[in-house]
Amino acid sequence: MTKDEHIRYWLDSARHDLETAESLFSNQKYDWALFIGHLVIEKALKAHCVQDSDNKNPPKLHDLVRLAELTSLNLTEDQKLFLDEVNDFNIEARYPDYKQALYKKCTPDYARHYFDTIKEFYAWLTSLLR
Repeated sequence: MTKDEHIRYWLDSARHDLETAESLFSNQKYDWALFIGHLVIEKALKAHCVQDSDNKNPPKLHDLVRLAELTSLNLTEDQKLFLDEVNDFNIEARYPDYKQALYKKCTPDYARHYFDTIKEFYAWLTSLLR
């Protein structure tokens, strides 16, 4: 695959995951919607990693802050803080010790705030790709 095809792969996968997250959110599965939201941002960042390097394969990382640092994106401190907060959805949804805490934390208002911001961040990331 060409570099552009790799970028398209990550963007298509992120878009598919966003559709899945939307479905989960509308069915009030807020914890899983936020978990998939993490994947959406991760894949958009991986598209940036491919665009900004000579390597067509992004690193096998899930830490959004670290992935962003491997791109040419100039993030604000608030954006980095947001990515760090979204990282928690990846961990808290995976591990039983944390899963119940995330489930309890995911009220409709809490989830709506983060889910809307995830979608905005995703749209911003995709708008910056060539």
